[in-house]
Amino acid sequence: MHARAKLTAPTREERRTRIAERVRSHRVQNQAELAEWLRSEGIEVNQATLSRDLRDMGVLKGPEGYELPQAGAAPSADGTLALYAAVKNWLASVTPAENLVVVKTPVGGASPLAVALDSAGHADVLGTIAGDDTILIVTRSGAAARALARELAALREPRKKSK
Repeated sequence: MHARAKLTAPTREERRTRIAERVRSHRVQNQAELAEWLRSEGIEVNQATLSRDLRDMGVLKGPEGYELPQAGAAPSADGTLALYAAVKNWLASVTPAENLVVVKTPVGGASPLAVALDSAGHADVLGTIAGDDTILIVTRSGAAARALARELAALREPRKKSK
């Protein structure tokens, strides 16, 4: 790690390129670690900007740290890709109840999965509330809750289709 004499303010694209390079080449556990590395590279960034960069880039936090989305698509381009990755990493169980869906995750998994759910823009999802290991999803109807629960379960363990 080396400190440069002067911190710079690169363009958003330059900063995001450096973030992607770091996440791709090293295990990054949290935003503080990433911000410290950026500072050591001479790039000053506040937490809000770093958080927005990670969200807009589609970077997901998995059990092993931050991960870039597969196939290079960001949630803004394809929210289903981010949802698929988040479900694979975090979904433990999913249960519909009336117009609600209760999702259980390992500790620390509720927030990244809820962000991916929100980014996917599912038409029947009115909102999510995430705790540490539980997400409450409010849907438009009981039928929508049951369909969403089936969809999430299928993303976690896709069934082989026979034709």
